[in-house]
Amino acid sequence: MTGDNAQRNELGDFLKARRAELRPQSVGLPDGDRLRRVPGLRREEVAHLASISTDYYTRLEQGSLPASAHVLAALSRALRLDEDQRSYLYGLAGKSVARPRRRSAQRVRPQWQRLLDQLTESPAMILGRYMDVLAWNSLAVALITDFSAIPVNQRNYVRLAFLDPTVRNLFDDWETTARTCVAFLRMEAAHSPTDSRLAALVGELSVQDADFRQWWASHDVASKTSGTKLLHHPVAGDLTVDWEILTSAGDPDQQLMVMTADPGSTTHRALSSLISGSAPEPSAANTGSGSVASRAQRPQRTVSVIPRTQAGTQ
Repeated sequence: MTGDNAQRNELGDFLKARRAELRPQSVGLPDGDRLRRVPGLRREEVAHLASISTDYYTRLEQGSLPASAHVLAALSRALRLDEDQRSYLYGLAGKSVARPRRRSAQRVRPQWQRLLDQLTESPAMILGRYMDVLAWNSLAVALITDFSAIPVNQRNYVRLAFLDPTVRNLFDDWETTARTCVAFLRMEAAHSPTDSRLAALVGELSVQDADFRQWWASHDVASKTSGTKLLHHPVAGDLTVDWEILTSAGDPDQQLMVMTADPGSTTHRALSSLISGSAPEPSAANTGSGSVASRAQRPQRTVSVIPRTQAGTQ
């Protein structure tokens, strides 16, 4: 037996041992039956979690194929490997470990904060990497939620869309909106696949939501541009809003999303009523320390508006 074949066989044995330690419930999978012929996860379950074919994963375990760095990273996440186990896996495959990068917290550019503050008749917010909500105006609070009452590490569009139980009541077509959100996130993931912030977000959503897990594995991608969305607001009623995304020339990782309505339309009048009503005060940008300028009382409804793209997803 050659050295390469021995290494591949050892890698296959290591994968088998690791999947035998996991239970479906621990990785967010349903336990379809009580009796299993083998302990732990099945091969097809690991392949599903890693977004690779069952045949490909089977051949990896059998030692008949080499593993790429991309596949090793996916298997490390799927099998919940710790740092030592991950290093060992990469070593068996003859690959260097790509250490996860933790990027610095984003700070809203002062010019964009001023622009946001001056948008008094349209809901608007600034989105950061992975659709983190960095800053917002008072009408966005009245229309969506008081983001300042949400912990900074949870103030993320995609997370709120999937984990907020009331979000399905806000959107006329929640499934299309949520799938598009996943496609937005998948597109951004291509730029920083080893970012620890991204890994934590995807890992949490994959465990807690079966729809996210399935749509993430489909690898659909899209870019945030513009679109129209029908919302069911509990106070203002049915609203048809157009949304537009503007990217900062000084920092492409920051985008301004503005929602508007045709002048004189029912939605325009409803937004005007929210402006004249008892909307909370605008919230300051997240500067990385979690501080905000105001702590307005949070409305009972805690949902997030997720934009829908017009192209690029299924």
